[in-house]
Amino acid sequence: MARLIRMRNRVDADLAALIGRPATAWHIGRWIAAQVFGVELEKSATKAIGGRLPDGRTVGVRWYLKQEGVLDLRDGGPDLYLVLAGPKAPAASSRDTVRPMVIDAVYLFDAAAVVADLKSRGRKAVTASSVRAELWDAAEIYPRHNPAFPLTGEQRALLAELGS
Repeated sequence: MARLIRMRNRVDADLAALIGRPATAWHIGRWIAAQVFGVELEKSATKAIGGRLPDGRTVGVRWYLKQEGVLDLRDGGPDLYLVLAGPKAPAASSRDTVRPMVIDAVYLFDAAAVVADLKSRGRKAVTASSVRAELWDAAEIYPRHNPAFPLTGEQRALLAELGS
């Protein structure tokens, strides 16, 4: 265990040196969003608004190592949520599983529409809000092509490097 932790600490130190923040999925995901999507990150790593897209819209960046159909939302948050996600998996116990740092899909949600959908079902925008599968499908911008937010070949190639 000690040897593996030392190895992980060395990798985490290299990642932290690259991104200028601790090597957590939260911070690494924000850095990836800046590199791949041109998100201009806020200086403070707040959870509400992570930055701005080149077109000026505010965005909350999330990286979930498994896509379990839940999204951390805030009422009155950003314009959009940019979600980087690992493999799809049902919400279940984490016993005997791993959460590799991979990106198998990317989603871009209209924040107001997701919050309105929750409210229409009598729910609140909270941490781990259950978002309907149809909304996840509609928000997917990678690997599927989505005309609402087309990706360049370079963006697709960068994301493919980070996949399973």
